[in-house]
Amino acid sequence: MSSRHSSVPAPPLRVDAHQHFWTYTPQDYPWIDQRHGLLQRDFLPNDLKPLLDQHGIDGCIAVQARHSLDETDVLLSHAANHPWILGVVGWADLRAGDLDGQLARWADFNKDARKLVGLRHLIQDEPAPSLFLQDPAFARGMRQLQSLGLTYDVLIKDKDLHAATDFCQRHDQHHLILDHLGKPDLAQEDPVAWADRLAPLAALPHVACKLSGLITEADWQRWRPVELLPYFYLALELFGPQRLMFGSDWPVCQVAGSYSDVHHLFESAISTLSVDEQNALRGGTAIRLYGLQGNCP
Repeated sequence: MSSRHSSVPAPPLRVDAHQHFWTYTPQDYPWIDQRHGLLQRDFLPNDLKPLLDQHGIDGCIAVQARHSLDETDVLLSHAANHPWILGVVGWADLRAGDLDGQLARWADFNKDARKLVGLRHLIQDEPAPSLFLQDPAFARGMRQLQSLGLTYDVLIKDKDLHAATDFCQRHDQHHLILDHLGKPDLAQEDPVAWADRLAPLAALPHVACKLSGLITEADWQRWRPVELLPYFYLALELFGPQRLMFGSDWPVCQVAGSYSDVHHLFESAISTLSVDEQNALRGGTAIRLYGLQGNCP
């Protein structure tokens, strides 16, 4: 039989499932302080595209970085103008009584393909993240969000893993995505102890995790791959490739390393896996869980 008649499935697109764009002003991004001097400028699609091309990555998911409906507007406009921005994880106030109206604001962006694929809140920056996760108004908004088939990115630090686990147990009607491996405290806790506390969350089948954001939790100047790879390996054991996805956390990653550093660390961690498992981690999981099929060029 001629080879042109054989049907070898093409690998899924490669996706960077976590990066940010912004037009920088100090008042809009108070978390970008003097330690983050490299980030005190604009980061826009034309800055990212060469990095994606360099690493063979076909598209990305743009994630909110401030609590602003306007920022979600801008991210969706970027996605409309750049087909390789496959989806947006934006922000809306889930505690608000007019959540329907907030989401209707973006209906036009979702006419042909759903570009708004999920929402996120900077829970880690709340005065009491564990109490925020228990807010009845927030729970009402989460139920509404999940009924619409939108994902939710859970951004917490590892001290709040237990509260995040309880939260995810209560909201099991759609996918939840843990950002940055739950931000382990690399200076205070060894990988096995961290994995023991992450395990109850990873046991929930509707929860996935991003292999992202780890180098900025390490010593920015002195981190080495050998210190960070155990976290990737343990996450693979706990979640499996079908619930893990690559994210660069660009441009935030640049305070501790380049896009190439982040990508190389990820590729090192998955190098011994099967082709199917690697395909899932590189893009298949993100495409499936964020519902990106209709967005892929």
